[in-house]
Formats: sequence, structure tokens, C-alpha cells
Amino acid sequence: MVLNTQIEQDVMRGLSAQQKSIPSKYFYNEKGDALFVQIMALPEYYLTRAELEIFTNNTSAIVEAFRMKRDVPFNFVELGAGDGSKTIILFEELLQQGFDFTYMPIDISENALYLLKEKVEAELSDIKVDITAGDYFTSLEKIKFSGRPTVVLFLGSSLGNMLDEEAKRFLGKLSARLKKGDVFLLGTDNIKSAEVVLPAYNDAAGVTAAFNYNLLERLNEELGTNFNISQFKHYPEYTEEEGVAKSFLESLEEQSVYFPNAASFIHFTKGEKIQTEISRKYDKAIIENLFDGTDLVLKEQFSDNHKYFTDSIFVKK
Repeated sequence: MVLNTQIEQDVMRGLSAQQKSIPSKYFYNEKGDALFVQIMALPEYYLTRAELEIFTNNTSAIVEAFRMKRDVPFNFVELGAGDGSKTIILFEELLQQGFDFTYMPIDISENALYLLKEKVEAELSDIKVDITAGDYFTSLEKIKFSGRPTVVLFLGSSLGNMLDEEAKRFLGKLSARLKKGDVFLLGTDNIKSAEVVLPAYNDAAGVTAAFNYNLLERLNEELGTNFNISQFKHYPEYTEEEGVAKSFLESLEEQSVYFPNAASFIHFTKGEKIQTEISRKYDKAIIENLFDGTDLVLKEQFSDNHKYFTDSIFVKK
């Protein structure tokens, strides 16, 4: 059996495990990008509003915490950039204060990057935009040797899509690719009650469910599989004690799905779940543990009025 694409390899590996899973990065094709933009605007999805509030209320303080010099051009890198709505608030302040920087968004979705580039250039024509589609670390390695100071943003609690050990390795790799004095701004969702968290992953309008189902639709389109979407149910889980929101697709009956390129079936029992996403929530102790062993030192933290969300600024020592 020879699988010809990375998505085939990743999906077959995930669905062959005891706890079936599909990597969450495959949510983001053109339809998935559009659905996630809708999710961010939903009344239940507090994360975007909370971080937007932080950026709006603390704009100048955040820019000051970057410790960049106005007469030294710097790289402004954003990992998993999304639609740029929060970042543009910082751009306006940076331009007003006379900073010289190049915006370098990195994302797995080339479609999202082109939409972002158009948006930023339309709203702020003075900004230089250099987009990169692909792996974070390959792109950061290139930036590392540019010799310019670098600010890296990782917003929206995207780190929470990783298990803690994976996140710890990620932060270690990131730290190794930054230079002394470089800055890392990390957005994290705070641990809170299920009453607040669960609706954010199971909205009344069903947009999050559609986002989850689109993952199977994508596999049907790109890999030729025969998932029957109506035989799966969107199923989120969260407890404050564990602090991890999880999204699943639950099989409503016993069934088998054919993967033609692999010439094989994946079998599902009734009630069996495919894990499609995790979203880790954080407290101070968890954050400290994740950064232990890196050369990134916490300098500033900002929160929204409800204390739902935190943006932390670290500097490479």
C-alpha cells in the first residue's frame, strides 16, 4: 500500500489508531476557512471577542512591550494568521508610532493567506506583506537568518490544539529559532466553566457542526472516500477539571468507509468517535510548565474584563 499524499498518510494513520482521529489542520480548505470565519462571529464563541477586547484596550501597552526600535526594521510574524482582524489593531498603532516592519503571516491554508493579504493591503496600504504557506518551523528558520529583530504572534489559543507534551516541544523549537531579544506573543484561553466553554464548540446555529462535517466532505472530495455525513454526529466534550475541550464525530451506526487509494476499509462500531480537535484551556501553572526549559521569559500579560482569555508576551533571553 503506497499513499501518495500527506493527507492520506495522516488520515489513515489517525483512523487506524485505537482512538480514531483526524488532524485538525485538515479543517482548513476553502469551505473550512469560510466556516471558521463564521464561527468567530458567533455569540457563543467568546474567544475572538475576548482577545479583540485585549488588543483594543491595551494597544499601546502591547506595542511598548515589544521593545522594538523605531529606527530598526523588524519582522512581524504571525503563525496561523486567520483573518487578521486583531492584528490590524496593532498595525495601526505601529504605523502611527512610525515603526518600520514587514508583516509575515504563515498559515497552512494558502487560500486564507491570499484573503488576508488582500484585506491588509486594502485597509493599510503602507504595510509590506510577505505571505508563506506551509510549516511554521521551516519558515521561521529562513526568517532567523535575516538578521532583523522578530516579533512572533500565535493568537486565538491555537496552541491549545496541541496536547501539552506536543505544545512543550513546539515552544522549545520556537525558542531555538528566535534570536536574543526577539518577542513572542501567545494568546491562551483560560480554564473556565463548561457553561461558558461548551457552547463555543456547539453553537445553536450549527455552524461548528458544519465545520466538523466539512472535514469528512473534504476527504470524500480529495481522497474519494465514501463517508455518509448523515451517519455521523458532531459531539463536543469538556469538563473544567480536565480543562480540555474536545470535538468528535460519532458514528451513529456500525459502518465501513472505503479508502480507494489505500484499497482498504476503515470500520466503525456504533457510537465510536473520531476525535477531530482538542482545545486546551490554561492556568498559570500549565503555562509555566510549558515554557520551562525554553529561553523565553514572561514579561507582560493582558486579560479581558471577564478574565476569559490571556495574551502573554515573552522575550528570548
